[in-house]
Amino acid sequence: MKVLLVEDDRKILSFIKKGLKEQGFVVETCENGDDGYKLASEQAYDVLVLDIMLPGRDGLSILRGLREKKINLPVILLTARSALQERVEGLNLGADDYLNKPFYMEELLARINAVARRASGDQLSLMQIGTLTVNLITREVKLGKEKVELTVREFNLLELLMRSPGRVFTRTQILEHVWGYDFDPQTNVVDVYVRRLRSKVDINPDAQLIETVRGVGYRMFKSGKE
Repeated sequence: MKVLLVEDDRKILSFIKKGLKEQGFVVETCENGDDGYKLASEQAYDVLVLDIMLPGRDGLSILRGLREKKINLPVILLTARSALQERVEGLNLGADDYLNKPFYMEELLARINAVARRASGDQLSLMQIGTLTVNLITREVKLGKEKVELTVREFNLLELLMRSPGRVFTRTQILEHVWGYDFDPQTNVVDVYVRRLRSKVDINPDAQLIETVRGVGYRMFKSGKE
């Protein structure tokens, strides 16, 4: 999952970024509202974690601008505990959730997972295709009754494909969502990781899960291709 974090307090920003990365999230950060709005408007993210008090454009202005542009990116506001009016205004503007400072990292993680599931129309923490199941909370993967051990990157790749079964993801889109850094366009890292993932979860030749779309990228079958 790819998260944009807009926060001007470097201590808080570092704390959140470290906690999210430890859980396998791809995180991009920004310390001012003007750049944050530009990134949120032009780039693809799964969730925006947005402080209200920012230099430049403030958080509520960013939120208002995104919703006016019909950008339905899930937004979690970070607010001061006493800022009741700002929280109310933020929710009225279309924020999906808010969190008072200070907070526990576990609570932010739970809220990010919850708004991401709501945005994708998935109300459960469990995704399943065929005999393959993925628990988004415990990050446990099973093929039938057998537990499958995946690396962080492999899990993130599998989650991306399973959240949108039938959708074709280009290699560039996969790189942006799973690796989240400036990459060499000639790299074959996506193909390498897809092969690794297939060797662990796509082992039934009679019910293929991951399809290579030649010249484009990869997609997950909705129920396993037979």
